[in-house]
Amino acid sequence: MPKKRTGTTASGARRSGRNTSGVKISKWIVPAIGAAAVAFAPVLPAAQAADAGHNGSGKALVCASGTTVQTDKGPVCGQIADGVKTWLGVPYATPPLGNLRWAPPQPAAPWTNTLEANAAGPTCPQPPGLGQGSTNEDCLRLNVTAPERTDGKPLPVMVELHGGGFRFGAPSDGKHLVKNGGVLHVGVRYRLNIFGFMSHKAFGETSGNYAFRDQQAALRWVQANIAKFGGDPNNVTIYGASAGGSSVCANTASPTAKGLFHKGIPQSGEYNSRRGNDVQWQPQDCAADLPTRAEAQQAADRFAAAVGCGNAADVAACLRAVPVQRLLDQTGRGVGADVGTQGPVVDGEVLPMSPAQAFAEGKLNNVALMHGVDRDETQLPSANTPAEYQANIRQQYGDAADEVMKLYPIERFPDPSPFIAYRTIVADSNSVCPALINDQRMAKHIKLFAYQTDNADAPPMFFLDATKPNGSYHISESIFLSPFGNTTLTPNQASFGKQLTAQWTGFARTGNPTVDGTPLWTPFTESDQGVMSLVPAGDSEMTREIGRQHHCDFWKKYMAFGK
Repeated sequence: MPKKRTGTTASGARRSGRNTSGVKISKWIVPAIGAAAVAFAPVLPAAQAADAGHNGSGKALVCASGTTVQTDKGPVCGQIADGVKTWLGVPYATPPLGNLRWAPPQPAAPWTNTLEANAAGPTCPQPPGLGQGSTNEDCLRLNVTAPERTDGKPLPVMVELHGGGFRFGAPSDGKHLVKNGGVLHVGVRYRLNIFGFMSHKAFGETSGNYAFRDQQAALRWVQANIAKFGGDPNNVTIYGASAGGSSVCANTASPTAKGLFHKGIPQSGEYNSRRGNDVQWQPQDCAADLPTRAEAQQAADRFAAAVGCGNAADVAACLRAVPVQRLLDQTGRGVGADVGTQGPVVDGEVLPMSPAQAFAEGKLNNVALMHGVDRDETQLPSANTPAEYQANIRQQYGDAADEVMKLYPIERFPDPSPFIAYRTIVADSNSVCPALINDQRMAKHIKLFAYQTDNADAPPMFFLDATKPNGSYHISESIFLSPFGNTTLTPNQASFGKQLTAQWTGFARTGNPTVDGTPLWTPFTESDQGVMSLVPAGDSEMTREIGRQHHCDFWKKYMAFGK
């Protein structure tokens, strides 16, 4: 199949305003996932207690007593509140400014005075959409959240790689998992959009994928330092949803990430359009055929010309001198001509091949994964009339449109049938079946637990039309792993949230999501392709019917790197 690299208009899911529980989005740090937010993590309060110590300059430390930790670069101190200890905005690399823009992350410079790690710092440069946007490149920082009290044993470490289509976002605060799952949480900020993925030949033959280079630099920081905070560097799980899930897949396939983590949880990491134009994101997900180095460098040449650097004597220096806002303006809505590369590329170093190809060929790191999607995921505009249903199918599926409509006859779906029928098609083709096929590929080589979230009654997030039957929507489990605001859960949903928290943290702790308070979850293998169907009220159970129910034999024909 020929690659499709361009699109039309975005879906409009990224919008400011209020979510369905009335919380003003502008008051929150929004960790974005795909077109949405994994959670709304409130800004932590300012320092509440003064440490009796000093930072070396005679100034009293504005930190909680007993929070000073000596990292490999210098001492840091933090806060204790609400049952957790936090260290916010800890540098894990030198700010990528000047000649370090579009360069691999460099180790942070050491310091001698105690760093008051009480503020998370700026989000990495991004346009408005989930929050006010940012133009501050000094963003390579991470947050550490640990239980206030422990038994002294090293804690399993969960490192969050946030989502947001690789264009937006910041990590959650991790408090819920820490307080209820007995883990230590690390939230990583990494370079996004054009800053995270430009692959211009002026920056080197294997340039690009700076987002993943940043993530791996943060994981090296974890290996060097997390024991001082109470974490176990020999038990590190990376997790994330949407682009965060894609990040887990990329690091699983990246030879430069070998040994930096032991387990991964890619959530909703399959979401790109399988055929036709993806109107939201460049090819980037766990099943995508990523741009080659040559394609990425051609896109970089066009981008450089568009910002006035195409004929510069020193293109690298010219690009590094362009103001952040000008670069963001040129990136537009993320797809289209002359917007550069704003997602993963096959650079030959960090990613020698697309993750999907690596999974198909068995070229992945020896880690255990808990991998899954939501049953009704969509990242494309909806259909609200029979005419839109047909037009959308023809636009997305081309010469396969008639067969698609035959497989999914609109009259078989309840009212509003155009919405539900098209939602089902998009989810099956873009998420459910690609995830199952990746399960089949990876399970030949590593230990894998597969899931599908089938919870159709999760509280709707702000990006949804709450008047529509959205089903088990994109990243819907995230609201239970990082609760926000004053959302009220029904008894069924509250029980579900406790189950998910136990499974996610149980897997991080033991490598097996079957722990107290959860159903038996067996590994997905070549001979037993069982998937955990996650539903509320203690009714989750293993299923082996997904491939048949969702027409995966049909959709497999359109998967990249098929055999």
